[in-house]
Amino acid sequence: MKMRNKLLAGVAAVAMTMGAGGALADSMGGNIIVTYKDDVSTLDPAIGYDWQNWSMIKSLFDGLMDYKPGTTELVPDLAESYTISDDGLVYTFNLKPGVKFHNGREFVASDVKYTLDRVVNPTTQSPGAGFFGAIDGFDAASSGDADGLSGVKVLDDQTVEITLSRPDATFLHVMALNFAHVVPKEAVDEHGQDFGKHPVGTGAYEMTDWTLGQHVIFSRFDDYHHEGLPKLDQITFEVGQEPIVALLRLERGEIDIAGDGIPPAKFLEVTSNPEFDGSIVEGSQLHTGYITLNTQMAPFDNLKVRQAVNMAVNKDRIVRIINGRAVPANQPLPPLMPGYDESYEGFKFDPDAAKALLAEAGFADGFTTELYVANTDPQPRIAQAIQQDLSNIGIKAEIKSLAQANVIAAGGEKDQAPMIWSGGMAWIADFPDPSNFYGPILGCGGAVPGGWNWSWYCNPEIDERAIAADAMADPSQAEARIEEWKKIFTEIQDEAPWVPVFNEQRFTIRSKRLAGPEGIFVDPVHIPVHYDHVYISEGN
Repeated sequence: MKMRNKLLAGVAAVAMTMGAGGALADSMGGNIIVTYKDDVSTLDPAIGYDWQNWSMIKSLFDGLMDYKPGTTELVPDLAESYTISDDGLVYTFNLKPGVKFHNGREFVASDVKYTLDRVVNPTTQSPGAGFFGAIDGFDAASSGDADGLSGVKVLDDQTVEITLSRPDATFLHVMALNFAHVVPKEAVDEHGQDFGKHPVGTGAYEMTDWTLGQHVIFSRFDDYHHEGLPKLDQITFEVGQEPIVALLRLERGEIDIAGDGIPPAKFLEVTSNPEFDGSIVEGSQLHTGYITLNTQMAPFDNLKVRQAVNMAVNKDRIVRIINGRAVPANQPLPPLMPGYDESYEGFKFDPDAAKALLAEAGFADGFTTELYVANTDPQPRIAQAIQQDLSNIGIKAEIKSLAQANVIAAGGEKDQAPMIWSGGMAWIADFPDPSNFYGPILGCGGAVPGGWNWSWYCNPEIDERAIAADAMADPSQAEARIEEWKKIFTEIQDEAPWVPVFNEQRFTIRSKRLAGPEGIFVDPVHIPVHYDHVYISEGN
């Protein structure tokens, strides 16, 4: 969840209790343990795009831009400074000298060009390639017709110039995304497709061990370019840990962060237990949980079928399953996002009308399909509720409950997953701009192998309007730009490639010995935790 400047400064405000001891002293060193149920899918910044690996990747790699810890304020990172031409098309970044990769080599401007060329190269199959569509030469590079982006030029070892084909109101935020985090060519050449298992970056930590099915270990990078960071010596990410077991271990002081959060079945018990006072952190999110309907697979290529599914799902009941930690959704954008249309009604819960639509579509007797879902609670229980709702209108949905990485892989195949419940993988904005809810998950650029547009919805006319909206970079056009995005999203929902289900709050639970600046434990950018700034409080 990345936020733009101070537009929504209050959106991700975090209520965080530091414990009965009051302010905690900053200290260096020590090791912590973080648990997850599923193994990590990849640590390649060009590929990784789920909430589990998002903050892990940010601790291994850096980009030209970043955000102040715990905030949404953009600042230079690997860039020391930058300038923007008067027409808004040319960005010149002056790089920070003396930055080193984990392999000991010094970072230079050619690494920036290699990184951006790599992420848009179709052989990389990056789900974030579409973010870079405004860079000159993107179409040729992303189609494989050109060897790299013509708009990215190395002026010298410390200067890189990026020319856009159109003004882009979100470009500096794009340069702070994981996909733009810089990688060294020699390390990618050495490991090829396995680079994600052998990551080399410039980040605060370097990966020192990955034992599949057991753990991933990060160790302090002593040559990190930010003085005094990271705070910890080592982070061990244990995998294969059931969330309920992780909660018990945290209560016994055996682990420090339960990465999968509070198990929904235990939510009320935990939040009312005084033993956890000071350990639970809550933060608002620009989040939407949704069901994708693969518009390229029958029968979901039929609009009336998609509309019927939208009308069949009882969203209020699903919210109750997660103890009311969300509000029902009726459109792709969450209520806190600029462009959310308060007047839009969407599809009301109406099973009888849904049955009638199915009959009009030629499916009076229903049909059989598959619903993919991540296997971490409460996702299978939510899928079962969806399954029951669909059965009430004659649709028999077989549940495919898989590890999160496998669900993501299925969604990235055009003809594999007819329906996906996105829970656990649902969209949290990379920055607080409506365009971020379009390109990767509803735009044509995301409807590619390995992409995150699992509905495979692609409307070229809306794509053109989206590009035009993002080109409205002049502050005087801001209001008109948001109004255009509002129309885009309600028109998309009329075509029903999704069933928007709910907008969720996020909770993190940690041991009382951990401390850090305000907002670190539900950082709006380093979801869920900004590990670089976490430390162990004195006396613990």
